[in-house]
Amino acid sequence: MQFYEAKLKKHGSQLNRSLIDGIEVLQGLASFERPVGCRELARYLELDITRVNRLLRTLAFVGFARQTDDRKYTTGPAMLVLAAQGLFASGATSKAIKPLEELRVYGLVVAMGVLWHDKVTYLYHSLPDMGSESPLGRLGYFPATECGVGMSLLSELEDEEIIHLYADKEIPGYPDGIDSLLQNIQQIRAQQFVRMETHYKTHLPHHSVTIAVNVKGSMHSAIALSGWIPDAATDELVDTLNRIAKDIEELSD
Repeated sequence: MQFYEAKLKKHGSQLNRSLIDGIEVLQGLASFERPVGCRELARYLELDITRVNRLLRTLAFVGFARQTDDRKYTTGPAMLVLAAQGLFASGATSKAIKPLEELRVYGLVVAMGVLWHDKVTYLYHSLPDMGSESPLGRLGYFPATECGVGMSLLSELEDEEIIHLYADKEIPGYPDGIDSLLQNIQQIRAQQFVRMETHYKTHLPHHSVTIAVNVKGSMHSAIALSGWIPDAATDELVDTLNRIAKDIEELSD
């Protein structure tokens, strides 16, 4: 709940705290790839266990959560319906997929993701050697500070928001803390793109590099290319990503 504390202090009288907590519980539930117990979810969200239990029972009643035989909880059918309706209404995948497919010519990982708190969810993630598997919705949450998409989107937040987002937390990839993260964020803002080494789940014999830029407008997200990218190729790929981002923006208007 740290993410909301500053906003609650500023707008507290205008906001419904119960609704905020309910959305937090639903989002927390969706972040687990397995059924989760009420106590574990309460610890994860830093919320009162009695409140989390009441919210879970309510979410199960309306179909957004489902209780398993061992009395744990997972997402329910209404969550899938809402996700499908949201993607359809926004056109977040159908409108973006054709421009993103153009990037596959480089033989690199192609990704498009959105930021929620300190995590990235990938709407599109295509591997160079991917066969018949769909690139849509194939990955779950990933720490924002350890991926190009996340760092690109974090750069759009105010420093105060980033500080509150990571208050009293270890920052993945930044053992020196918030000052080190903010320094990198300032550099990203200045150059208007991300170039960073990424080390997660790579099958390459050397480090992987990610280049990412933001997509503005109603399709608010970031797109990226990852793989073996020499320094000399940076400018060309940034120009290409910006062109594709612009195409996606125009298609979403």
